[in-house]
Amino acid sequence: MRVLIAIPARFASQRYPGKPLVLLKGATGQARSLVQRSWEAAQQVSGVAQVVVSTDDDRIADAAAGFGADVVMTSATCRNGTERCAETLERLKPDFDLVVNLQGDAPLTPPWFIEALIKEMVADQSVMVATPVLNTSPEMCQALREDRRSGRVGATTAVFDLDRDALYFSKEVVPFSDEGAQVFHHVGVYAYRPQALRRYINLQPGKLELAEGLEQLRFVENKIPVRCVEVDDRGQPFWELNNPEDVPKIEAMMARMGME
Repeated sequence: MRVLIAIPARFASQRYPGKPLVLLKGATGQARSLVQRSWEAAQQVSGVAQVVVSTDDDRIADAAAGFGADVVMTSATCRNGTERCAETLERLKPDFDLVVNLQGDAPLTPPWFIEALIKEMVADQSVMVATPVLNTSPEMCQALREDRRSGRVGATTAVFDLDRDALYFSKEVVPFSDEGAQVFHHVGVYAYRPQALRRYINLQPGKLELAEGLEQLRFVENKIPVRCVEVDDRGQPFWELNNPEDVPKIEAMMARMGME
């Protein structure tokens, strides 16, 4: 399998402008940009043919080139990371069997999360799109609920059927339950077959995608199954950088992990 990892990164985020260039301090106090830390996470994944940073912003492109990343310049009209991955695939031209979208706000993504997606799609050739889900601990579930109570739009949750194909993704904590419900945190990583990406860009955003602000719902609304692959964090903390308040939380996790 020839696998491409694309890291979509845009400067003009509505909730957090300039987020890819935000500096994160590691255990030694060394600061590196979010996009660099995401690129370093991608380098740990085995069996990958190429890793690129995909952006429409010269500031991000210059920063990425500065730490040694391959950069693909994409158009400013890309509405989300999936569209940017589709354009990246078309610009690169080489034949890839899978394209992995490692969103540039998830520097703590363990390599085995992505390797699990690749393994799933090798084993089942019918899977067009796959994404990881993490069974939340009580502490993580509480953090998700606290974000919503505080009015912060943060992490995403997922519900899926008995075949593990997604039924829905939401910024709310679903399923609803006062206690005891099994809640799956959706990890913002996707693996696509090229034909799924090509179909995606010819579809218009649906009502659910627009309401939730979640790009993967375009697949769900158009009956393109999204396989949810349950992963194990193996005791490693995981969180995504969605808001400025997430910076100290992630830096604290990096310090506990001994990440430089």
